Amino acid sequence: MSEIKSISVNTRWYRKIHRRVSSLLFIFFFFIATTGLILGWKKNSNGYLLAKSFEGTTTDMTRWLSFDSLQKIAIKTLSDSIDGNLSPVIDRIDARPEKGMVKIVFKDHFKAIQIDASTGKILHIEQRRADWIEKLHDGSIVDLYAGFTDQPFKLGYTTLLGIGLLILTISGFWLWYNPRRIRKKKHL
Repeated sequence: MSEIKSISVNTRWYRKIHRRVSSLLFIFFFFIATTGLILGWKKNSNGYLLAKSFEGTTTDMTRWLSFDSLQKIAIKTLSDSIDGNLSPVIDRIDARPEKGMVKIVFKDHFKAIQIDASTGKILHIEQRRADWIEKLHDGSIVDLYAGFTDQPFKLGYTTLLGIGLLILTISGFWLWYNPRRIRKKKHL
């Protein structure tokens, strides 16, 4: 009977830990689950979260403009057509050879410009909503708006929630398994 009592004491201890951790992190887990669900559906959002990729005039890369020229076109378009106050720092140039298009994604805001790679014509100016939701999801939005370059908030946030989820998983397992152990011991 003392073994059953020991299992019961341990179960109460796991229940207390499980309750406290889940109470402290409930809002964050709810937030991560919600944004994760939205991100999972981004390709099926009919262009609201993920912009359609437009097609350029040719897929022949030998006829494409240089990346330097395409970058200059994107920065000029950002300044003239979108907002001259937005940062022109480019995060990446996403080349789509099968579409004859290059997408210029900016670093410090959620804008991107799709450009015909051979003519330099602007195909589409997009608001990158999925990137914004992704930064909400992983906590890096705080680092972006606070100007932190080495992402201390994101690291702390994901570490705290990762450890919290591990604790909930382990304690949840024991909360499920220990009553079965007790029932089994009582039937012996």
